[in-house]
Amino acid sequence: MSAAPGTGSGTMAGTVSDVVADVTARHSEVVFGLMGNGNAFYTSNLTSRGMRYISARHEAGTVAMADAYHRACGKVATATVTYGAGFTNSLTALAEAAKARIPMVLVVGDAPASGPRPWDIDQSMVAAGLGVRTITATAGTAHRAAEEAYAAAAAGRRPIILAIPYDLAAEPAGPQEPWVPSREPEHDGGAALSGALAGDASGDASTADQLAGAARLLEGAERPLIIAGRGAVVSGAGPALRALGDRLGALFATSAMARNIFDSPWDLGIAGGFGRLAPVELMRTADVVLVVGASLNAFQTRYETLFAPGAAVVQIDELPAATSGLTTHHVQADAGRAAARLLELLPDSGARPGWRALVPDVGDGSLRRELPADEFAPDGRLNPRAVAQLLEHVLPAQRTIVQDGGHFSGWVPMYCSAPDPEGLMMVGTAFQTIGLGIPSAVGAAVARPDRTTVLISGDGGALMALADLDTAVRAIPSGVMVVFNDAAYGAELHQYAVRGLDPAAMLIDEVDFAAVGRAMGASGVKMRSLADIAALRTWLADGAHGLFILDVAVSQSVVAEYMRESMAAILAKQPN
Repeated sequence: MSAAPGTGSGTMAGTVSDVVADVTARHSEVVFGLMGNGNAFYTSNLTSRGMRYISARHEAGTVAMADAYHRACGKVATATVTYGAGFTNSLTALAEAAKARIPMVLVVGDAPASGPRPWDIDQSMVAAGLGVRTITATAGTAHRAAEEAYAAAAAGRRPIILAIPYDLAAEPAGPQEPWVPSREPEHDGGAALSGALAGDASGDASTADQLAGAARLLEGAERPLIIAGRGAVVSGAGPALRALGDRLGALFATSAMARNIFDSPWDLGIAGGFGRLAPVELMRTADVVLVVGASLNAFQTRYETLFAPGAAVVQIDELPAATSGLTTHHVQADAGRAAARLLELLPDSGARPGWRALVPDVGDGSLRRELPADEFAPDGRLNPRAVAQLLEHVLPAQRTIVQDGGHFSGWVPMYCSAPDPEGLMMVGTAFQTIGLGIPSAVGAAVARPDRTTVLISGDGGALMALADLDTAVRAIPSGVMVVFNDAAYGAELHQYAVRGLDPAAMLIDEVDFAAVGRAMGASGVKMRSLADIAALRTWLADGAHGLFILDVAVSQSVVAEYMRESMAAILAKQPN
């Protein structure tokens, strides 16, 4: 069946699930799902019409795939799970998507409209606890509900649940209420400020004054530093910020999720815990710092040590108040509009040398160079720093790096480049999870099949997500899974064992992930020396088809700088 285009109204053929599926087909190119009783009719409609459908093996994987799909290509994503246990299985990934502000529609089965059964739960209440809105379809509102879900997800940059009650899933849809797009956008923080930045008297006039003040600070700076975060990426602020920096002679830096937004030789790299020490030391000498679309959380500010005492820190963000105690001037504004306005406010007298004239080692790249790390740690296992340095040169340059959470997560962002901000995604950071890496790699690969997908995981997270290793083998056309395998939950080991806690529960019997992957149809090798990278080189030279698993036996004794800083900050707050 085919639904009427546009807003739609009147009698529509098919079931409630068919109507929802028709709307999905208009808004999505692919759906990530796991079929069950609650979404069987909806899923069948999608697959029978030939729509691309990626079947996960665990419900958390469906949402993680959709999340990464959006991060890689910017499109609103669609996932689907059944009711009850299927829904609750998806909650960790859904919480991550909510906190990371990922626009997606999660189509779920739900309790019958006639009343809950003994095994049903109040799914809307559970979702509300995660900050996620639920829109429920009925026989007469399925079209409107589905359109509203996609509109709300896109405008508000957030996940929306679209629920189909079980007893209505296969019922005739009947006449549909029309859907009329709202003229008022979903609140995204910066939307209310667009008027002020455009000179509209209906906006907040103080925003213009605040930006004028920020411009004066930047104009008078001797060592200006511009830091961009994910908000700058989403709003398209990169070109204006680069032009602004060139006009001021400023240096640049980014959060991990805005990597390479500037594409400039004057980019010092990541400003947070994953930054290299020499560039970070230079950042600490800035006298005026413009932070655009970054949260300035404890990790990004290296536990509030990133800026010099007395530095002016201007934070432009869509939230109504500063998110860091280091902020001296806060401007609530859309990052893209604010960057463009600052460029207008600063006189265009041509690019000036500024700070750049004093630091030629930034422009020529020598500041960021480091000597090769030792191959082995004292315990005879591989040094993860040396592995990351090697991967930078072995992996294809056109790559999407997908990182799971864990102690290992500092090495690759520090030493491996990404082609653009979408080329490095840090899944799980918003909700502090591990175990979402494998399905996230699937979503990234579906969004960008033109690139080699590189999954970076630890052994703990890889074991947690093992069900969807099968999905990765089936769905990733060209991918490398690197497991930094220290036979432990490394983050816990370095945070708690060092404080005298019993490490027994922090240790993992070592697993050969390459062997597990080969059993599922992947290629792979256990890497115990840097020379073992030869197997990956051969696979790449042979066409890089399918999934290759590089299981790297790394040391437990090498601790990342960000972890040392974290522990130092924690211990400093403890009473003597």
